[in-house]
Amino acid sequence: MNVALLSPCYWPEVRRGGERFVHDLGAGLLARGQRPRLITSHPGPTARSVEDGMAVVRWRRPPDGRLARRLFEPYLTHVPLSYVSLVSGDDDAALAVYPTDALAAGRWTRRTGRPSVLAYLGIPDRRALVDRRGRVQIMRQALRECSAVTALSRAAADAFERWLGVEARVIHPGVDVTAFTPGGDRAQAPTIFCAADAGEPRKRVDLLVEAFGRVRRERRDARLVLTRPRDPAIAARFAGEPGIELADVDDRDALVEAYRCAWVAALPSFGEGFGLVLVEAMACGTPVVGTEHGAIPEIVDRPEVGRLFRRDEPDDLARALLEALELAGDPATAAATRARAQDFSLDRCVDAYGQLLSELTAG
Repeated sequence: MNVALLSPCYWPEVRRGGERFVHDLGAGLLARGQRPRLITSHPGPTARSVEDGMAVVRWRRPPDGRLARRLFEPYLTHVPLSYVSLVSGDDDAALAVYPTDALAAGRWTRRTGRPSVLAYLGIPDRRALVDRRGRVQIMRQALRECSAVTALSRAAADAFERWLGVEARVIHPGVDVTAFTPGGDRAQAPTIFCAADAGEPRKRVDLLVEAFGRVRRERRDARLVLTRPRDPAIAARFAGEPGIELADVDDRDALVEAYRCAWVAALPSFGEGFGLVLVEAMACGTPVVGTEHGAIPEIVDRPEVGRLFRRDEPDDLARALLEALELAGDPATAAATRARAQDFSLDRCVDAYGQLLSELTAG
């Protein structure tokens, strides 16, 4: 099967978020005998290449600065280029990971009768839908014309039904459990690691820092390791704070090592469509802490793998962190977290998308 994967931007060296999803899905489809090709764009000249066995076309994306300044949905100027690639190709199906690309995929479906899928990588609640001008209209048109839509979690699927009146198929994103594995020794001091971007308010790293201060009252030797923010001003806010360290974990090997060394991995953010970093940590044998809101309870669904905090208060988060630190000392915890992570393996994710695409093309 020829499958077009549409993503507005893609760089092989970036393996986080949507770009990693596209890379891993493309690699998985290739391994199963499918023929994926990636349609993307960038500010430079149009180029074609083969990367990790997948054909990639990078269109030169027209400037969109004026649209961005007026807070329109990003990557609108990429849509016509995606559509040109689709109508000039011989794809059997198309899968878009961004709503604007889904506009092109949906119109292609209307023209050719071939199926298209919007693989939405967030949670379409009211806050997200009104964040950019035109986003609601773009989502509604894409959902009308695409053959199917997938959601990262049951919480995200419920948001589709509540806010957009659409039934989405739940396909959890996958973690490469052959790369994220237990190994080495834990840090000697009780260590909490947070892989979230401290510059993103929704991640609520400040709440974690405040809760960590309370943890230190009971565990004076505790450490909190944060991902180094890109903004030096944000990084400076944490410099010199007792027990807090900044780490560079853009490289996957460094990220795996951070998970392995930590006693606990924490994700205090709200509105998460899934919470992939928690699954990565569990695959490395590390218990986790997250909020009871959104999709996190679908991951942390049993006390053997971590703790949830209910109230958005430092005291409740500190309580969950302290309990998780105790859990890390249980010899059975690493096996329990590893087993839970395997429920969200990359193979399961790719198989689910392969099945969906086969169903749509057969229909």
